[in-house]
Amino acid sequence: MNVIIIEDEKPAARRLNRMLNDLEIDVHTMLHSVQESIEWFSNNEHPDLIFLDIQLSDGLSFEIFDAINIKSSIIFTTAYDEYALKAFKLNSIDYLLKPIDDEELEAAVLKYKEQTPKSKSIQVDFEDIKKLLINPMDRQYKKRFTAKVGQHLKIFSVEDIECFYSENKGTYLHTAENRNYLIDTTLESLEEELNPQQFFRVSRKFYININSIKDIISYTNSRLQVKLNHFSEQEIIVSRERVKDFKTWLE
Repeated sequence: MNVIIIEDEKPAARRLNRMLNDLEIDVHTMLHSVQESIEWFSNNEHPDLIFLDIQLSDGLSFEIFDAINIKSSIIFTTAYDEYALKAFKLNSIDYLLKPIDDEELEAAVLKYKEQTPKSKSIQVDFEDIKKLLINPMDRQYKKRFTAKVGQHLKIFSVEDIECFYSENKGTYLHTAENRNYLIDTTLESLEEELNPQQFFRVSRKFYININSIKDIISYTNSRLQVKLNHFSEQEIIVSRERVKDFKTWLE
């Protein structure tokens, strides 16, 4: 299998390379920008499979496909779950949410091997995905959530929710009144329901509300710790792979 990685964050690219090596997959090369990728594809045989980050240092990776007719299969490695998951699913595209999990990576590679003949690449509708990426505000997002309290349903406005988090296979919301409520959904389902201008998934366990941030502190290994106005049950850590996107979101 001929594999390449397109990822602008070199530590993330090296980590993915090591993870693929553990699966006995050799990475042919690692590319880090739109321009570098265009030049490489213009002068080299195209790979069977590309691990593709969406936002590169000099633009969206879709610009590569505008310039070069690439028929390789693609597994996205992205932090843009709140924008593009629907498009990925509709187009039967595998995606890996950063930070990449070992088991999910292995499952994605296995899915590629089982479902994609060597002579046939996945057909990707990049225009549909770009529309979701560039125009996220055109979408409708949930304004309220409900939680069952005894025999009653309690209604919460998203403005009053500090964060959503997972614990013991359950999903909870934490309110500005410093209360936790179990809700009947998953963090994955929230990806298409929360406004990305207001909520950000800082890790696999937490979505946080930008209006509830009290403090942001430097943490070990180039990570960040986020303090909310009231939530104190657990530490909220922005993973190293998401720090760059988190800082962009804050602005």
